[in-house]
Amino acid sequence: MTEARTDEEPADLTSAERRMWDAYRTGSICDLSARAADRDDPHAEHVWGPERSVRARVVARLLLHGPPPVPGRVASLKLRGVRISGRLELSGGTVTPYVELQSCRFDSEIQLSEARFGTLRLVNCAIPRLEAARLHTEGDLHLPRCRVARGIRLTDAQIGTDLLISQAVVQRDNKGRAIAADGLSVAQDLQGELLETHGEVSLRGAKVGVSMNLRGAHLRNPSGRFALNAPQLTVERTLYLTSIALDYAAYGGTSTPPYGLGPTPVRGRRARYFECVGGLRLDDGRFGDAIDFYGARFTLTDEQEISLRRIQTPEFRFVGERPEYGRVVVSGAKVVKLVDTSTSWPGPGGLSIEGFVYENLAPRGHFPLSRRLEWVAAATPEYSPEPYERLAAVLRASGEDQDAREVLLAKQRRRRATLPAAPKAWGYLQDWTVVYGYRPGRAALWMAVLWAAGALMFSQLEPPAIKEDEHPQWSAALYALDLLLPVIDLGQQGQWKLEGGWQWGAAGLVVMGWILATTVAAGASRLLRRG
Repeated sequence: MTEARTDEEPADLTSAERRMWDAYRTGSICDLSARAADRDDPHAEHVWGPERSVRARVVARLLLHGPPPVPGRVASLKLRGVRISGRLELSGGTVTPYVELQSCRFDSEIQLSEARFGTLRLVNCAIPRLEAARLHTEGDLHLPRCRVARGIRLTDAQIGTDLLISQAVVQRDNKGRAIAADGLSVAQDLQGELLETHGEVSLRGAKVGVSMNLRGAHLRNPSGRFALNAPQLTVERTLYLTSIALDYAAYGGTSTPPYGLGPTPVRGRRARYFECVGGLRLDDGRFGDAIDFYGARFTLTDEQEISLRRIQTPEFRFVGERPEYGRVVVSGAKVVKLVDTSTSWPGPGGLSIEGFVYENLAPRGHFPLSRRLEWVAAATPEYSPEPYERLAAVLRASGEDQDAREVLLAKQRRRRATLPAAPKAWGYLQDWTVVYGYRPGRAALWMAVLWAAGALMFSQLEPPAIKEDEHPQWSAALYALDLLLPVIDLGQQGQWKLEGGWQWGAAGLVVMGWILATTVAAGASRLLRRG
C-alpha cells in the first residue's frame, strides 16, 4: 500500500529537482534541455551535467508518494531533456499520475516489475535496461525511438490499450534476448514499425487484441536460432511483417506520438523492408484476419527456418522475397486464402507443406500450373500424395477441372518413380496408352489406330470358314474390331480358320484390346473415386 501524499518538499532537493517537483504539481513539462540539437540528443556521448540531472529516488517519490496538485490542476510527471541518475525502482508500486518522459537519459536500469500504471510514455529515451515483468497498465505503454542497451523484459505484462515500440533500437541482454515478452497481453494494437532489435524477440503465448504491426522492422539474431520466436501467438486481426513506405510524416513536437508511420508501399515508392536475420517461429498461432509478408526479407542459415506449423488464419499472404538458405515450413497450417507469388517460395529441400490446408488460391502475378507443380515437388522430396490431392481439390472447386486432372496426372507419374520394376512398367503402359485415364480421348485414338491397322492387315486375307455351311460374310474391318473388343461379340471371331503368322497377328490384337480395356477401366475407376 502506498503512503499518503504530502505537501512537504524534501529539504535536499537540487535546483533541477525543485523545478521537477513544482512542474509535477501543476502538470506542466519540466524541460531541462539545452536547446541545442547536438547537446540534447540522449543517445550521443555528450555529458549532461548536474544542472539537468535529477535523482531516481526523487522521481520514485514523486510517482509513488508525490504531493497533491495545485488546485485546479492535475498532477503528472512530464520531463524533457532530463538525466535520471541512479536506478529507478518502482517494482510492485502503484503509479496513478500520468507519466511522459521525452528525450531523457537514464544512468541505470528501470525497474517496473509488477508495477501498476495508468499510462506510461517514454519517448526517444536512452535506457540501459527496462525490467517490467508482470507490469500492468490501464492505458498505453509507449517506447518509440528509445534505445535500450541491455534488453526489455515484459514477461506476462498486461497493457490496457496500446503498446508502441516503433523506431526503437533494442540490444540483447545477457541471455541473448532483445525483447522477452512471453505471455504478454495487449488489449489493442502492438505497433513496432521500423523497430530494430539485436537479439531474440520472444513473444511465446502473447495475445494482441487488434493488430500487430512490424512494418519495416529489422529483427537480427544471426547467432541464435530465432530472431522472432512467437509460438502460440494470438492476434485478433492482422499480423503485418511487411515493408513500409518511407514518405511518411516524421514525429513532431506533440506529446503523443503518432500510431502509424506509413502504409504498405506501392510499386515505385521508397520503402524499408521488413528484414529478419535469423529464424522466425509462429507455430500454432491464431490470426483473425491475415498474416502479411509483403516485401519481407529473410536471411537464414541452413539450420534456421521460417516455421509456420499449424497456424490458422483466413488469409495468408506469403509475398516476400525467396530466402536463399534455410527452410519454410507450413506443415499442418490451415488457411482459407493463400496469396503468394511464384518467386516467394524456396526450391527443393527448402519447403515443407505436409498437411497444409488451403481452400482458395489467389496468386499475385503470373503463376502457371507448371510452376505450381514445381512448388509441390519442391515441398515433397519424398513422394507424398496429399499435397497433390489438396491442390487438385482446390483447382476443381474453383472450376479448373483440366488443371486438376493435370495435377493428379503429375501425382501418378511421381508415384510411379517409387514403384518396383513390374508396377513401374505397368504405370508406363497406362501413361502411354490412356494417360492414367485422365485423357480419355487417348483411348479412342489408340482404338482407331489399332482398328485401322488390323483392318488393313486382314484386308489381304480371305480365310476359309470353320463351318462351310454356317458362317457370316467375311469382313476384315469387323473381324479386327471383334478381336479388339474383349467383351462385345460381333459374330466374326471364332468363325474363320487362320494359320501361321495370321494367328499371331490376331492374337496380338486380342492382347492389345485387353490391355487397352484394362487401362481404360483403371483410369475410369480412378476418376470415379475422385468424383
